[in-house]
Amino acid sequence: MKQNIHQQYLQLVQDKIDVFQDMISALTEDSKNDAKGSAGDKHETALSMMHIEQEKLTHKLKESIDQKSILDKIDTSQIHNKVAIGSLVKTNNLTVYISVALPKITFEAQNIFAISPQSPLGSQLMGKQIDFEFEINGTKYLIQEIS
Repeated sequence: MKQNIHQQYLQLVQDKIDVFQDMISALTEDSKNDAKGSAGDKHETALSMMHIEQEKLTHKLKESIDQKSILDKIDTSQIHNKVAIGSLVKTNNLTVYISVALPKITFEAQNIFAISPQSPLGSQLMGKQIDFEFEINGTKYLIQEIS
């Protein structure tokens, strides 16, 4: 199960990388085409706006590449006794994949949340074992399974 969830998250991040690369390429192409036929203040403003958008996309692309790099380092065959990076943790309230912060996915009719070990929930879970109980924002959690 953990390997399939990991693959879904890898695919999700790769799809984001592909989209950002396509958008950056399209903006680069647009700015080249725009540079050939325009002049004046409107042209400079348009180029400036394209450049700002390209910088934003480049930053998002770098974030996605960093996320993929972290996911690539996780050994999904490793079974954990204590919560660590790469652990799939089932609690009484939710199931989380300790890796990087990514959107919720559904796997076999179960919601899975990918969280960072630095997140409030992730930092509470790291290093803990089955039957550990804790509370965050008035919600009580009990670790039921770690894989």
